[in-house]
Amino acid sequence: MTRRVFICDYQRTPIGRYGGALAQVRADDLATFPVVALMGRNPSLDWAKLDQVVMGAANQAGEDNRNLARMVVLLSGLPETVAAHTVNRLCASGMDAVIAGARQIQCGEGDLIIAGGSESMSRAPFVMPKAAAGFSRNAELHDTTIGWRFVNKAIVERFGIDSMPETAENVGEEFGISRADQDVFALSSQEKASRAFAAGRLAMEISAVAAPQNRGGTVSVEVDEHPRPTSLEKLAALPTPFRMGGSVTAGNASGVNDGAAAILLASEDAVAQYGLSPLAEYLGAASAGVPPRVMGVGPVPSTRALMDRLNLSISDFDVIELNEAFASQAIAVCRELGIDPQSPVLNPNGGAIALGHPLGMTGTRLIGTAALELATNGGGLALCTLCVGVGQGVSVALKGLS
Repeated sequence: MTRRVFICDYQRTPIGRYGGALAQVRADDLATFPVVALMGRNPSLDWAKLDQVVMGAANQAGEDNRNLARMVVLLSGLPETVAAHTVNRLCASGMDAVIAGARQIQCGEGDLIIAGGSESMSRAPFVMPKAAAGFSRNAELHDTTIGWRFVNKAIVERFGIDSMPETAENVGEEFGISRADQDVFALSSQEKASRAFAAGRLAMEISAVAAPQNRGGTVSVEVDEHPRPTSLEKLAALPTPFRMGGSVTAGNASGVNDGAAAILLASEDAVAQYGLSPLAEYLGAASAGVPPRVMGVGPVPSTRALMDRLNLSISDFDVIELNEAFASQAIAVCRELGIDPQSPVLNPNGGAIALGHPLGMTGTRLIGTAALELATNGGGLALCTLCVGVGQGVSVALKGLS
């Protein structure tokens, strides 16, 4: 019999801009902040009983290498007896970490799990391949911040290697998403985030980061750095650098960011034993593949598979956290699933266009913020979903407990 899984707490760091306030913080250190916050917020727990720490990280080419999750255990002050593993499904890494932790509890192999994700895109390194022959004079250098590297020639021939913005342009063209509609969607994301910040809603999930400074000392980073005031006029004036005559701009796309998040998962027995107060119940997950050149529509088949599995329809969801990798793909997903892109149910506190998209963190943020939304607004059902580079989608459903 499958056991029930509960999301009992959630915290995240502020999200920093590329080269911004969090750029001096390593990805492993960054992931430690929300984990330490969870430990402080749950003093009744015996942390020696924690069964696993699972972390998502998309890059793993620099300071996030060699099992980021295990580094977090050691850095955070958790007992060194706590096991840990790291998962990578690119943009869905943080979501897959939560799914992996939930499945461990579901099958009876654990009762308490911390699951999360971390990404420092500012600190992503350049990498070089080994020489193909002795005394080679050829040098090849790749930037690991985002996108393809060390590409297999067969992949190039069969599928192409469109960059992420190019895939967004492809989706815009194939699904007839206008530049004007993308800019309206982007403005809505910024406005929702601004309202959530003003109301103190975002502060409910953010733990401050003590970020080192170049000249010594630290500064406390307490708010998201990426949101910015804008208007339709300003958005319309931005260039389309990714395709001549295109529609994707820096204003209607997510950012390149730094951040980390963590969630405390517990079984029904652990909730009772430790007197925990769950935010929501984890119901299940589904994933699916799509052509890499239109990777942004991945949430469509994964969400349909999830709804079929749980016998739900899109109208059943009271909260929908859809990652806004690009406005074009978010709108396409909405239209295909029957969601109003301007619905207050959709990304009620802003999405990645406003808040940013640290790759390994985002999936955890979507689940955590949806659980918190259910807990603060009377329960219901939530859908969390995002697209994944190279052509996938992942979706998770939650149930409120109010």
